[in-house]
Amino acid sequence: MAVPKQRHNSSRTNRRRKHNIMKKSDVVTVACSSCDAQKLPHRICDACGMYRGQQRKQIVTRA
Repeated sequence: MAVPKQRHNSSRTNRRRKHNIMKKSDVVTVACSSCDAQKLPHRICDACGMYRGQQRKQIVTRA
């Protein structure tokens, strides 16, 4: 297999990955089934701690 002779510096790596920045703005969110807050799909809800109808994380509210 071919192996590069020298290491790419960080600026060259960043120039190559420059087009990946736009992918971060295309975030899809869904409404939580229990509290209707917006969350990432297939993740625990940050507002209520529910995932697929089960309590997975305790949410502490400060009064």
